[in-house]
Amino acid sequence: MQKRTNIINALTVCYFVLAFFEVLAEYFVSRPVICTLKPILPLFLILLYYIESDNRDKVFVVALLLSSVTNILFIPDTPQYLFYGVLIFSVHRILVLYLIFMHQKVKDYVPIIIATAPFLLVFFYLFSETVEIPENSVWILIIQNLLISLFAGIALSSYVMNDNKQNSILLISALLFVMLQFVVFIEKYFLIDEFEELFRPLAMTLNALAFFSFYKYVVTGEKSNNNGFS
Repeated sequence: MQKRTNIINALTVCYFVLAFFEVLAEYFVSRPVICTLKPILPLFLILLYYIESDNRDKVFVVALLLSSVTNILFIPDTPQYLFYGVLIFSVHRILVLYLIFMHQKVKDYVPIIIATAPFLLVFFYLFSETVEIPENSVWILIIQNLLISLFAGIALSSYVMNDNKQNSILLISALLFVMLQFVVFIEKYFLIDEFEELFRPLAMTLNALAFFSFYKYVVTGEKSNNNGFS
């Protein structure tokens, strides 16, 4: 057990070292480093998950694989690749919501609806104020706004209703994902070709932290469920 803990700790340090170099690569626009590290980070989390988890949920693994594909599609920074990237990421987010509902055991949906509403208002306000959205991306972005708002609403309502470790990690992950979507949306559709030297590293930082937090949430949720059944 101690050996496994040491391996997990070492791999966690490696993950954040890789994330740090990826953030630097985004800042200095180093394409070779970006193309190498950006798809690797989700794969590194799969390795961490397989070592730490006793359940090894295939849905979570597929979600991380889709994240890796999305990262690849976001590298070229063209409207066509962006469209496919957002499309695949929508499937990823559906799988993430499926995992959350599996771990949260939601019984009352009213708090979720109340907590989701403010996020919907913010994202759809930004959406309505943006005129540079390609026609083929409109519906996918609407779905993305709905999914991230629901994600954040579940996390916030779960934390308010039951402030435990699992729900705290979920809330941290949700807020990081909300900030990530906000930053990406502003960069891609609102302030096009402006402040890239700020938005790209910031988005990558939020990406690395958000996915690591969600990985910790899944592992914590699995341990909590296993303890509940034992």
